[in-house]
Amino acid sequence: MLKPEIIKELAGIVGAPNLLTSPEELVVHSYDATQRRSLPWAVARPGTAVEVSRILVLANRERFPVVPRGAGSGMSGGSVPVLGGLVLSLERMNRILELSEEDFLAVVEPGVITGELHRAVEARGLFYPPDPSSSAFCTMGGNVAECAGGLRAVKYGVTKDYVLGLEVALPTGELINTGSRTIKSVAGYDLTKLIVGSEGTLGIATKIIVRLIPLPESVRTLVAFFDSADAAARAASGILAGRIIPRALEFVDQAALGAVEAYLKEDISGGAAAMLLVEVDGPAESTERESARTAEILTRAGAVRVHQAREEEERRRLWKARRSISQALYTIKPKKINEDIVVPRSRVADILRELGEISRRHGLLIVNFGHAGDGNIHTNILLDDADLPRAQAAVKEIFAATLRMGGSISGEHGIGLAKSAYLPMEVGPDAMAAMKRIKQALDPNNILNPGKIF
Repeated sequence: MLKPEIIKELAGIVGAPNLLTSPEELVVHSYDATQRRSLPWAVARPGTAVEVSRILVLANRERFPVVPRGAGSGMSGGSVPVLGGLVLSLERMNRILELSEEDFLAVVEPGVITGELHRAVEARGLFYPPDPSSSAFCTMGGNVAECAGGLRAVKYGVTKDYVLGLEVALPTGELINTGSRTIKSVAGYDLTKLIVGSEGTLGIATKIIVRLIPLPESVRTLVAFFDSADAAARAASGILAGRIIPRALEFVDQAALGAVEAYLKEDISGGAAAMLLVEVDGPAESTERESARTAEILTRAGAVRVHQAREEEERRRLWKARRSISQALYTIKPKKINEDIVVPRSRVADILRELGEISRRHGLLIVNFGHAGDGNIHTNILLDDADLPRAQAAVKEIFAATLRMGGSISGEHGIGLAKSAYLPMEVGPDAMAAMKRIKQALDPNNILNPGKIF
């Protein structure tokens, strides 16, 4: 626990109203979307980078853990204060500092909600493509920490592809700037890429410079239904083989469809075994041509029904259904293990078949949905407490199958607490040792987000 004099010093840094110690506040900041819980000793809400820096200096002096936190929407336990200590909530640092139409960039603080940035730049005719399913409430700082991907990654890439530079508070308290406001910069080591995806273990981003692109002129959304998951996976491969790169190419299996239909009280699929949600964008003439070609490919691949959303309200309804799946699964079972495996795009059908075999072998309900366009499948094992031993065995088999196919155990959620035991399955001992040396060099006292990744 933090000594009274440390509590007083922290209150002096952030202001008494921004140092939270009540039992209710500690509980609120004790968990993330994994539902793992561990109570912090206190919660600080800094308002400036200097305050973040001063807190880290104090933490090194007094040797207490600091756990950075955005919205707590992460899927890997990354913001859970597993060793107690101080949760450092960045919610007050929530300003969009600059939108430059000339330089095609935005400068934001880490507490900015991703969806708010989307709306602000699109009002200027600009576009920030990374689009996690939680964009309505997740934060840019959390996106940087986890290198968030999302629905549009198949065409546009992920968070690391848009971060030009950072202001970072290092674990020992120094404030540094990485990268620049330019598209090109090869001055020294790429510290920006090192921090992005480091899960809040190597530094805290206090300012983020992201590049923007022109807002696409036109968007077309299609939905297709299939009588088998295998047919849907083959159709997704067919779209890419046809040299169409959609901005989104989402797969949803029958169990996920059933859950979201019950959750939203709406028949979306008509009892289909699988769904693809496809979106193309670009100049109006191009999107019309590509949407027509996509519909033709889907039909040839065996879709029992293909429909193009003609009205914006219909498009929003389809995406609301897709974004509701994760929460809807709790209507089936009280708990779930949510993995975000990724395989080469050509192996999506193979991994779905393997997941079906694992499901049958262990007598578990495994629900699959996600980003078929980039091979990133969200595999959810639904369970009661009694199912946990079989579910844990299934997870190991899922990861082993993924790695055999040349994939990765995490496409966008990160390692955190949830996957730390499995990281050695993918990362060799020498690479693991190198990662630990980087952590030791930047955080010699293991202050920042300890207990994560390794």
